[in-house]
Amino acid sequence: MIVATWNVNSVRQRTEHLLRYLREARPDVLCLQELKCVAEAFPYAEVEAEGYNAAVHAQKGFNGVAILSKAPIEAAPGLPGDPNDEQARYIEAVIPYGDGIVRVASIYLPNGNPPQTEKYAYKLAFMERLIAHAKSLLAQEEVFVLAGDYNVIPEPRDCYDPAAWEGDALFLPQTRARYRCLLNLGLTDALRATSDEPALYSFWDYQAGAWQRNKGIRIDHLLLSPRAADRLAGAVIDRERRGEDKPSDHVPVQIELM
Repeated sequence: MIVATWNVNSVRQRTEHLLRYLREARPDVLCLQELKCVAEAFPYAEVEAEGYNAAVHAQKGFNGVAILSKAPIEAAPGLPGDPNDEQARYIEAVIPYGDGIVRVASIYLPNGNPPQTEKYAYKLAFMERLIAHAKSLLAQEEVFVLAGDYNVIPEPRDCYDPAAWEGDALFLPQTRARYRCLLNLGLTDALRATSDEPALYSFWDYQAGAWQRNKGIRIDHLLLSPRAADRLAGAVIDRERRGEDKPSDHVPVQIELM
């Protein structure tokens, strides 16, 4: 099973990019973030024509997450822990896998900048809720994948220039500490489980020739439960899609589960 995650940065503006990826990569499951459209505006017909079912949790103009699957899916929107949270940043689905199921979440974690504002407090609170939910999922001993744009640079090696990101919400010690809390629960960062190569990035800013100069950061992650990690056969960043015409500033990251 191929499971991928991609912050598409406006699904309406990049429908053709999405369809091309589905045709060429043929993931079994694709988690999307930053749809930037209401659910009614999502390109359901085009996605279904490529052989995918879609579960969408969206809002007008901002955020938005989705899970696309070749197999039928049962999905639930929203991260538990705050019934008043109206931001569309989390959706979770159960998908047939072998003779059982795999649980997959698509996550668009808050950016959190500027750190001195309520935006950063919301980011940290969201991460605490994610940690609590991951604990509950681990207790069920399922195969699960928490995939998405975490807006977290886990380590200095995940950034072209760590000094340039000091003071940014993506790289603050409190942010990275909460990401480590997730890992310390027993989750596995799929990419780092398969490679220690330097300069593995999933995001390049649109400004100042960042893509051309490979001034990137790694903020798109797939975290695996122990049972999922046991089945991990490989992980790859599809970095060349950043060179397409009018691309997203993120590229897909995908894993293979045996």
